[in-house]
Amino acid sequence: MGKTKLVDLSHPFGQGNPIWPSGGDFHIDRINHMPMHYRLLQTFNNFHMHNSTHADSPAHVIPETAYTHEVPLEKYYGEAVVVSIPKGKWELITPEELEAAQPEIREGDIVIINTGSHKRWGENDDYFMYSPGLSIAAAQWLVNKKVKALGIDCQALDHPCYTYMIDHGPGPFVPRLVKEYTEMFGHPPIEDFPEWEPVHTILLGNDVMGFENVGGDIEKVTGKRCTIAAFPLRWWKGDGSIVRMVAFIDEDDMNEIPDRVYKWGVY
Repeated sequence: MGKTKLVDLSHPFGQGNPIWPSGGDFHIDRINHMPMHYRLLQTFNNFHMHNSTHADSPAHVIPETAYTHEVPLEKYYGEAVVVSIPKGKWELITPEELEAAQPEIREGDIVIINTGSHKRWGENDDYFMYSPGLSIAAAQWLVNKKVKALGIDCQALDHPCYTYMIDHGPGPFVPRLVKEYTEMFGHPPIEDFPEWEPVHTILLGNDVMGFENVGGDIEKVTGKRCTIAAFPLRWWKGDGSIVRMVAFIDEDDMNEIPDRVYKWGVY
């Protein structure tokens, strides 16, 4: 047995980090700075918590459900499995792929899915607009399996065609995608994706925590069982929170992948 290693599965965040297409940018102001004050003090402005690696609270999508401060801490911590289900443009994750995933997904697991999308994290169409996502049937499979949480290395729990990025709620925020999808498949996306964020509703409505934009050194623990901790800020009546997702794993069981220096969207 080797010693326990901590592996960061979070993307960084800061001014200029990649943001969801409808999200406004945030700004960091230095209130105190070293040359004048010999102290550094910064404030965040125009900032929301659905940014970089984060957890959604049920209140984000379902009225009169738990806010961030009401979600038990146990939901953000526990035995986990990190599985590889490679996906490309607009592809859906199926129940059959979850059933066949290795290591086996067990009741009570925090399930982290590596689709390969984290490698493309950045301000680009490939990561945000052309993302894969869970099918409705896959979300229901996870509920039936009684998992604790689901994390994915994509822009959201839901496929982009299920979001107001394309044609739901106050959307489409990116109208050109409706045209592109229609030209590719011969009909508008609303015909294939009539529901608005159904995966969010199914998971969060059935006590399954959701983590989005998982990344960092996920490759080091892909195909492994480990322990995950991804705690939120204790935000009163919050709808979600940035988290620092960390995997605890025996160093002898960790994939040998070199540490990387990070720039936005590029490892």
